[in-house]
Amino acid sequence: MEASVREAVDIPAKVRRSPGKAAAVVGVLALLVLRIPQRLFGIGRRTVRGKAAPMPKRMLPDEVEKTLRKLGDDGDKVAVVLERDFAQYVKKASKDRAALRNVLLLSVARPLLTRAARAAGDAMFTPDSESFMARLAKIRERAGQEGAGAPEGDESADASAQDRMSAVRKEEAVRDGAATPSGPADETAPTGI
Repeated sequence: MEASVREAVDIPAKVRRSPGKAAAVVGVLALLVLRIPQRLFGIGRRTVRGKAAPMPKRMLPDEVEKTLRKLGDDGDKVAVVLERDFAQYVKKASKDRAALRNVLLLSVARPLLTRAARAAGDAMFTPDSESFMARLAKIRERAGQEGAGAPEGDESADASAQDRMSAVRKEEAVRDGAATPSGPADETAPTGI
């Protein structure tokens, strides 16, 4: 990396290796700085189309000239009135342009933001496949052990959900080495109050 950077910056060595290329690059840059292509294009356009018509002395339509004459003979007052009116027009037009810009921005930004939010949600709530598979294997293993250790016959079918829950908790406590839970606090269903 360092060698490639040094090679790119070593301009005198490049000039010594290929002076023709260096002269061509300098010549093209000089043409662009002096705007030679634009000048040649202008000469060609004038040759084909002819000279442009001179600018007229009056550029405003007759209706505008009449309206300006109605404002008065004092040029300074007319200029002030025109500046004030133009400033109001510019302010109104800028508000309209800002509203249009906001509409365009929202129409472009809304789909992009929706897509980004959806991608972020997918990335956030999609489980890691390795950890998901490991947890699934543990759950299946535990379900297989509980199914093998459960009593068979009519008494398991008739047992209530609370009895089965307390039996599972006792088995887990014995397996973990903890004391068996005592008292009805562990087996009672929540009242919701």
